[in-house]
Amino acid sequence: MSVKKPTNYKLWAKMLVGGAIMCVGGPMLTVYVMPTDEELFQRYNPELQKRSLDRREERQAEFNEWLQNLKRQSMSNKPIWVVQEEEARDAKEAKARQTLRLAEEARAQRDAMRKEAGLPPETTTKR
Repeated sequence: MSVKKPTNYKLWAKMLVGGAIMCVGGPMLTVYVMPTDEELFQRYNPELQKRSLDRREERQAEFNEWLQNLKRQSMSNKPIWVVQEEEARDAKEAKARQTLRLAEEARAQRDAMRKEAGLPPETTTKR
């Protein structure tokens, strides 16, 4: 029969205490060392403080709009990244249609001005 090794309780106690210190003390040290938002704001120079205060409402409105959009997108049965891709594609297509429409309006306005001035309509030739 083999002899059973004795358990080293002192070693286990040291390891448990060390682990607890690291698991609890590390985050506590991080919280203690990290400055709060107010402390960071006080370190800004006065010009940056003023600019930050001026833009605060705008940033809050942008965040609220983003959050509402995210909530609306999450209502779909599709994954959210698919819904976001579809909306981005639709927005890109709408912007392209808007650009084409504006170009057509500008061309029509130029043609009307040329006609009013007695000039022949503009011809588009490709080189």
